[in-house]
Amino acid sequence: MAESGRIRVAKDKADLVKALISSDGGYGPFQTFADVIVFAAALGIKNKKRVPFEEVSKREPAPIRLETFISMGYDILIKLLGFTETQNIQILSPNEEAYENQRHEIFEEYANGGLEILQGELRGSIDYSDTILLFLISDKEAKNEDTGEFDLRKFLN
Repeated sequence: MAESGRIRVAKDKADLVKALISSDGGYGPFQTFADVIVFAAALGIKNKKRVPFEEVSKREPAPIRLETFISMGYDILIKLLGFTETQNIQILSPNEEAYENQRHEIFEEYANGGLEILQGELRGSIDYSDTILLFLISDKEAKNEDTGEFDLRKFLN
């Protein structure tokens, strides 16, 4: 069950989330835990990978306060994802704790799915920033090939 007012991180993904931020002398591509979680959720959504988790990280990163996501404008993504998944406009209700918890749980599960994808892609990698960039570029190129979209960049080499 989602914790009211906080976004949780699965315990088995906590070390990855910490490694992806650039604080404390790290070289990760993200500034905050919230940035990592939102990126992972977007990746999970794109790949339709929603993974529930049982054990929650209690330490670093502890469940992240919702105010952090709101201050960065990420709460819109959480709400839209909740609506898209349920097709129930009531899930957007700001006064119903049950709906808020449901929105958070959906978001957390997609973030967990995205973190699972990242774990696989980053396995053995030294520089996470470069690896993530290459992953995104190769995904974009594969999409262009699938759609048959004309891309002038192929003439630049």
